[in-house]
Amino acid sequence: MTDQAVDTSGPAEAAGTEEPSGTAPPQFFGRARELKALRADIERAGLDTLAGRKAARARVLLIAGRPGSGRTALAGELTRRLLAEGDHPDGLFRVRLTDPGGVPVPTERTARELLDRMGVTGPPGADGDELSGMVRDELAGRRALLLLDDAVDAEQVDPLLPDNPDCLVVATSEGPLTGIPGVRPCTIGGLDAGSAVRLLARTIGEVRITVDPRTAETLAEECGGLPAALAMVAGWLAARPMASVADVTKQLRELPDDTEQSTGSRPLARAFRLVHESLPPTAARILRLLALAPAGLADAHTASALAGCSVSAAQTTLDDFVALGLLHTNGADQPQYEVPGCLAPLLRALLGTRDRPAEVQLARARMLERTVRLLQSCRAVTEPEGSPARRKLAGLPRSLRFPGPEAAAEWLRIRRPALLASARIAVEDGELDTLARRLVSALVRSLAVHQGTEAAAPELYGLHGLVLAVAERRELPRERAAALLNLADLDARTGRTREALDRYRAALDAGRAAKDPYATGRAMESVGGAYAELGDFQRASDWYGRALAQRLTQGERADEARLYGRLGAVHTYAGRYGEALRNWRAAAAGYRRLGDVPAQARALSEAARVQEYAGRPHESLHTCQEAVEWARRAGDVRLQAALELRLADTLDRLGDPAAAGLHRGLADRLLGQEGVACEIRSAATEN
Repeated sequence: MTDQAVDTSGPAEAAGTEEPSGTAPPQFFGRARELKALRADIERAGLDTLAGRKAARARVLLIAGRPGSGRTALAGELTRRLLAEGDHPDGLFRVRLTDPGGVPVPTERTARELLDRMGVTGPPGADGDELSGMVRDELAGRRALLLLDDAVDAEQVDPLLPDNPDCLVVATSEGPLTGIPGVRPCTIGGLDAGSAVRLLARTIGEVRITVDPRTAETLAEECGGLPAALAMVAGWLAARPMASVADVTKQLRELPDDTEQSTGSRPLARAFRLVHESLPPTAARILRLLALAPAGLADAHTASALAGCSVSAAQTTLDDFVALGLLHTNGADQPQYEVPGCLAPLLRALLGTRDRPAEVQLARARMLERTVRLLQSCRAVTEPEGSPARRKLAGLPRSLRFPGPEAAAEWLRIRRPALLASARIAVEDGELDTLARRLVSALVRSLAVHQGTEAAAPELYGLHGLVLAVAERRELPRERAAALLNLADLDARTGRTREALDRYRAALDAGRAAKDPYATGRAMESVGGAYAELGDFQRASDWYGRALAQRLTQGERADEARLYGRLGAVHTYAGRYGEALRNWRAAAAGYRRLGDVPAQARALSEAARVQEYAGRPHESLHTCQEAVEWARRAGDVRLQAALELRLADTLDRLGDPAAAGLHRGLADRLLGQEGVACEIRSAATEN
């Protein structure tokens, strides 16, 4: 057996996050030979032995071992040491490739998480290929470390490998990653007796070890040398100062093996069963219910809702679980707890045998309901004092209220991975669709208010997709139309116009099925916008005309004026100046009836532009003067200045340079600074 040890000291970093900056690294000892072998592997990675050139891609170091063997801790220690040496100044980027449920994380999600850590926002709706390509592009110019934790196969790892030999990839897996050239796995097993005993002593103290060192070694053997099992047993002993090492060794031996577990995993299962059976019934139930925690991440509210107990009692219980080696925590002011990946399947199996399905579903519903209320509180705290939302917020229990917008934003940032996972799980469950829809709606609103719709667009895209899934499953055409419109808008914003057009057409069908005039009108207008973006002005004008006809029957004057303007724009692009002028005049008249003076001035300015394009400068001059007057009344200085410059250009063409100079001087005075005037003049000249 090699000299092996792993870190199990808390607090552990949350899966898929980087090590918090400014924190001291946790205690680590042993694994010296493994670390030396991994370092040697790095040195061998520099040259292609045949060509004598640098490798084209980053070197991959693989640490293989069964769950609970400490493979992630070893990878963390290796990357900490490499960062300390300064060869990778661009830092560590870490992501987990397997959900706590054992399901591989899609490449799209892992790539997006990595981009977030690099400060890059992936386009909403982009697929795994596009996003993984962005990851490789970002890493091409960096000297960074990439830690890919808990990989299932090579297909998860390969798309993320940087095409840059100055980067280094450290991956952990249960077995080899066949398919990635040049990867020699460093396989780890249980700890040697000396390292295992030192791990026990770190938690329970030296005294109980020195009085019976032989039994301590026997206990390490009973745990299979697995650090996760040893941590739980040590936590059990630490909670019982009067118990001896011999006592826990005897109890472990008396527990029967779980024949459904592999031979190497049975010591971990026995240690877990020992700790679970020693818990009070309420605490044991809370522990089992943590199998429902989204993404394996929980806080006091999650545990409180699952178990139906107070938040303070849940907080105390979670801290007790950390001491017992059952959970990891980030140790923050708003602590978040993580179920270790090696224990997640044991918790799920125990939950399935000890708790009735109806009780489990009720616990899940309570958790989702609590999450909805927290999200509503998170959004309401941003509303003005005295608003209906703030009055409603004041009626909530204190534990559900945030002291201010900053605290709410921080909670949303910390809990965002768990909240997004909660929405996905709720929709996939299929039995709590009403709660799922409320949860997604509350999460969309909270993200939009705290992050802004642009910054939160990637998350919003996924959430609208979840709404669409529920709407299609439940045959809800109105919700389907809304989700399709939202998704199409995001597609259009990111340049996927063809995809947006398909979704707008599907939204039109759903709106008609729901007999929803707003959805159908909005879809028709958006179809017209998509065709305009594609340069098909004939179809664009046709669809805008359909949308306008519907708005005219509904008497929606603001929409009518806007659509007249859109028709005027596409007719202008198509060179149909007569149609364009009629529509811009109709738009100006519509805005005049609405009392929207700035919009009226802009519509008249567009009409003047069309007259100029049509070769009617005298009419353009008159219309432009009318637009200037309305812009002056609206107080729109920038528009007024731009129109004055257009008047000047028109007067130049009509042979009146003196009057043109007067208008240019007025434009300069309006803007108050020559730099802005030049910018407006340039834009006016181009147009």
